[in-house]
Amino acid sequence: MTIRTTLKSTIAAVLMLGAAGLATQASADALADITKAGTINVGVFADFPPFSSASADMSLKGYDMDVAQYIADTLKVKLNPVPVTGQNRIPYLNDHRVDILMSVGYSKEREQVIDFAAAYAPYYIAVIGPAAMSVKGKEDLAGKSISVNRGTLEDTSLTEAAPASADIKRFDNYNSVIQAFISGQTQLMVVGNDVGAQVLAKQDQLKPEQKFQLLTSPSHIGLNKNEDALKKAVNDAVAKMLADGKLDESSKAWLKTPLNPDNLKD
Repeated sequence: MTIRTTLKSTIAAVLMLGAAGLATQASADALADITKAGTINVGVFADFPPFSSASADMSLKGYDMDVAQYIADTLKVKLNPVPVTGQNRIPYLNDHRVDILMSVGYSKEREQVIDFAAAYAPYYIAVIGPAAMSVKGKEDLAGKSISVNRGTLEDTSLTEAAPASADIKRFDNYNSVIQAFISGQTQLMVVGNDVGAQVLAKQDQLKPEQKFQLLTSPSHIGLNKNEDALKKAVNDAVAKMLADGKLDESSKAWLKTPLNPDNLKD
């Protein structure tokens, strides 16, 4: 056999192996892999109360964990929470270190690299005030003092909505925003529902409540592109949680307010 013939045979074999590898990748099915492994790896923020954070026994608990566990139970597999950060979570997904991601806000930029399953968690910016105060809309902010975190989306949304006579007091962190409201330095505060839930849960004397929303941007479950079977399974699980009241139960337990289905609309 000549060197040229041997080289041709070797190249042909490499091309065949490459084609086989591509075919395997093309036919890869995340749902089948999850079922075979008996485990679903779910990317979650480890310190994002009330959606996910460490409990007394150091296990992660919260709204996201309720949903992730329900999905795992529906698929009849074990849930393996994988702590992620805002910087590494999409690379973790693309590298298949996790199968799905919790708490992903939709954006056109993200849609270029990942897919989005159903919206499952409400995320919105709300005006919060004492139950005794009547505030039903942005016009009722006139003449009111309102604390907000400087330079955030909350600040931008409030500035756009508030009448000129509103007294907006800007602080450099959420603790100061909350303390200003609780101490009576301001009559109202504007925060995301994640921060607001912690205040609603702890201030029995003040009896704070959500007055109205300034902006809604629900959280989705992220997954890799072209995983239609997994996307359908996740969407079916979320739809079932919504239908049987499980999402509402989690909202009341963790977000301290009933679930409004309208808050799951982009």
